Order: sequence, then structure tokens, then C-alpha cells
Amino acid sequence: MPILRSVAALRSVVDAWHDAGLRVALVPTMGALHDGHMTLVGRGLQLADRVIASVFVNPTQFGPNEDFAAYPRREAGDAELLAGAGAHALYAPTVDEMYPDGFATTVGVSGLSEGLCGAFRPGHFAGVATVVAKLLLQARPDVALFGEKDYQQLQVIRRMVRDLDIPAAVVGVPTVREADGLAMSSRNAYLTPVERAIAPALFRALTEAAARLAAGAPVAEQEERARVAVLAAGFASVDYLELRDADSLARLDRLDRPGRLLAAARLGKARLLDNIAVSPR
Repeated sequence: MPILRSVAALRSVVDAWHDAGLRVALVPTMGALHDGHMTLVGRGLQLADRVIASVFVNPTQFGPNEDFAAYPRREAGDAELLAGAGAHALYAPTVDEMYPDGFATTVGVSGLSEGLCGAFRPGHFAGVATVVAKLLLQARPDVALFGEKDYQQLQVIRRMVRDLDIPAAVVGVPTVREADGLAMSSRNAYLTPVERAIAPALFRALTEAAARLAAGAPVAEQEERARVAVLAAGFASVDYLELRDADSLARLDRLDRPGRLLAAARLGKARLLDNIAVSPR
């Protein structure tokens, strides 16, 4: 499996595939790959003839006090996993390739980027939208795949692609979980054994709250009950745990249309995200 370092090399490979009449899927990642990423590759293989994965730890989506320097990087292992999953190429550009000297453009998506993670990570989604726009324009895939674990990110990317007329279909892939329900994430590597035993409580709290909401329980009451359960399990704090409209991410005070119950909570060095779909009966 070739490892491509430049935009020119990437486009040469993808253009040859397109010239041969092949559909191309892109799986953007920040590396430290796990089975959730391999599921994205597998879905890409169902939707396209060729799959290219990118590995780029994007500095512009990290805040000044976040974990950019400590974020796990293991390209050789990632490349081995991708090849084993059937990916056809790895795009692994340098920071200088992605953001050359004088780079001065930022892509912002208002509305969807505000609140939830946007309130706790200022500038994060501008960094996400900018790098994903660049990846889509560099690779020019027919389809791009993103995990639903980062649900707000997925909605931001969908809006950006529609607004900018980027000719790629954006496909969300359901969250892949460990046997005990914990959403797979590269940041799970930060958890100590004790914290790892506590971590599934976030998904349990969401699942229980979603069932009660679907049965008609009051929204604010169930949000608070779930937050209390997460803290009681041993989490240090809950950034948010809220019911939002599944499409617009607007607050829902009552479950009268498809919703998404979203949460971010801190456990040790890890900030864990999760979400679950919930609809009225």
C-alpha cells in the first residue's frame, strides 16, 4: 500500500483511478487507528472501488491547552492496519504540506459549530472544517466517510459540503463500541485501568435516558438524571449532556421529532464523547 506525502502524489493516484472509471472513497483520520476506523474503511469498500485513508494530526483543531503534542502518533502501525483492512493508499502529509508558509484561509460553519463542543473548544470546528475542506479538495473523492461518534463534527462537515458545493457524498457510519459499550476512540488510550472500568457508564447513562425520553419522560429531568449518574460513576465532570435535534442540533425541550442525545465528559486525562439517537414512539 503506497504512502503518499504530497498533494501532487495524492492527485496523481486518485486521477488515475478516476480515469479508469473507478469510484474513490476517502476516510479522513488523525491516526492512532482502531476497529472503528477499520469499519469506515470497510464501508468505503462497499461504496467505492478504491479507498484512501488520510492520517494527519491537525494542529488547527487543538486549543492552546489541549493534547496536540501528546496525541498518539503511530504511522507504521496505522499503515499496517489499513493495508490489512483493504485500503488502497495512505495519505500522510506533513504540516507544511497542509499549511504552507503564508496560509491564511479558514473555513467556518456558523450555527452548527456553536454550543456543545464548540462552547468548550473555541476554534475547534473552524480547524476541522478547514482541514476537511482541504482534504476533500485535495483527494476529490466520490464519497467521504466519518464516524457518528463525533456527531457534531459530522453535521458541521455535512453543512460545509452542501454550502460550498463540494462534489463528495458525506456518509456517517454508526459508532463502533467495545463489548461493554464504550465508544471506540483514540483517546481511550489515555485511560488508566481503573478509569477504563468506569468509562462505559457514559453510554449506560445515555441509553437509559434515551429509553425514558422515548417513553415520554420530561427532557430536562432526564438530562439532569443522566448527568448525575455519570458523575456518580466516577467521571470528574460533564461538559454537556443534552438532547438536540438530529439534523439542526437545536435544543429540544420535548421529544417531538428525531433527536440526538449528546454528551462530553472528562475522566482522568481523557475527554470522552458519545451520543445516541432517540425518537418519539
